[in-house]
Amino acid sequence: MLRSGPDGSSALGPNSSSALAQLRGRLSDVAPVGAGLGLLGISAYAFLGLAGHALAPREYAAVASLYLLTAVVGPGVFVAVEQETSREVSSRLSTDRPTLPVLRSATVISAVLAAAVLALLLALSPVLVHRVFGGAWSLLVAVVVAVAGSAAVHVIRGLFSGQQRYGWYGASLAAEGLARLIPSVVLVWVGIAGTGAGTAAFGFAFALGTVLAVAATVGGVRPGAPGPPLGLPRMARGVGFLAASSALTLLLANIAPVVLTSRLTDDPGTAASFVSLFVLARIPLFLFSPVQAFLLPSLTAAVERGQTARVRRQIRSVVGVTGAIGLCGVVGAAIAGPWAARVLFNAPFELPALVAALLGMSTVIMMIAQVLQPALVALGEHRMAMSAWIGGTVVFGALLFAPTDPLVAAVAAQLAGPAVVVVIMARTVRASLASKA
Repeated sequence: MLRSGPDGSSALGPNSSSALAQLRGRLSDVAPVGAGLGLLGISAYAFLGLAGHALAPREYAAVASLYLLTAVVGPGVFVAVEQETSREVSSRLSTDRPTLPVLRSATVISAVLAAAVLALLLALSPVLVHRVFGGAWSLLVAVVVAVAGSAAVHVIRGLFSGQQRYGWYGASLAAEGLARLIPSVVLVWVGIAGTGAGTAAFGFAFALGTVLAVAATVGGVRPGAPGPPLGLPRMARGVGFLAASSALTLLLANIAPVVLTSRLTDDPGTAASFVSLFVLARIPLFLFSPVQAFLLPSLTAAVERGQTARVRRQIRSVVGVTGAIGLCGVVGAAIAGPWAARVLFNAPFELPALVAALLGMSTVIMMIAQVLQPALVALGEHRMAMSAWIGGTVVFGALLFAPTDPLVAAVAAQLAGPAVVVVIMARTVRASLASKA
């Protein structure tokens, strides 16, 4: 609080000085991650935009399919390794235990997952190459490279997150973005994109992003001291639950426009307008994704020390801020969303403001789920995190395919499914904290 200084001027008291110091420290953590995430997001849109302008439609469709496939594999599988690595490292650091065993176990688990994913991709290779990649076997090789890079980079990011070394975490995101953005620009500039090698060149420009991110940040890895081996089955079980949760998160967050388009084959204008509005509504969710990298280490440390009151306060604070900011976004979506979809994405027409507002609300609910999930992971409730997403997916699917107006069904599903997830997660967090108090 403010107090009077020796010369009669106002000075900051000890509590205020401490609060300001904490705020500056938090901002110094957020800034590099936010910058890295922004660069990674820009690189994704730029990559697709440059490829779309440089390649023929058939080649672009193949490269875009590579982008979508690798994007699902990364967040859908290996982010689970990152989260569990972060939790284990945070837990050990808070109790002065060695962290090298965590890195070793995470590396083994990530390698096994990568081998499984690659085996599946190779088994499906005849279908993928001829039906998805337009006959370009080079894109299959690019996917293999991208999977190997994802397996490595998420282990490193989990270590950085658990150690709360957010400068290196942000550098990893930025390196991945730059490693995709710069080659894509160069390909267009030198004109190789218009040649027969354009498809393979763009494919590797994207696939090498994670590999180069590993090369750029591996020098910052601090493995920690050696110690007793960490049980692989226990860590693998946690990763499995989180991988299932991540896959269902992607499903709830992204599948509605696909289903709506398939149901509105006789009304492509409405489908295209919904897709454009949906993409705009989901932008805050993408920007909000690093919250787990910040929340998980601090919540895990508090749980390990038995500070349940601190955990409860932190969750309430972040949920409150998220809700307040999100409601402002809902109002903005209602006012400008349909117009922005038409201007920015050339939507055939403007959907009602109510649709935009409800899609914005569904995004806010998904953001709250991203706050509650790291709390469940910190509390060791991996199974219930997965159960929450299963419950939400069941409700989501039932409404999405309901025999009613497809647009109404899509919006209702997008609201109800995530809401069920949040309710189950909130009840589990409350019960778990009560049992530990």
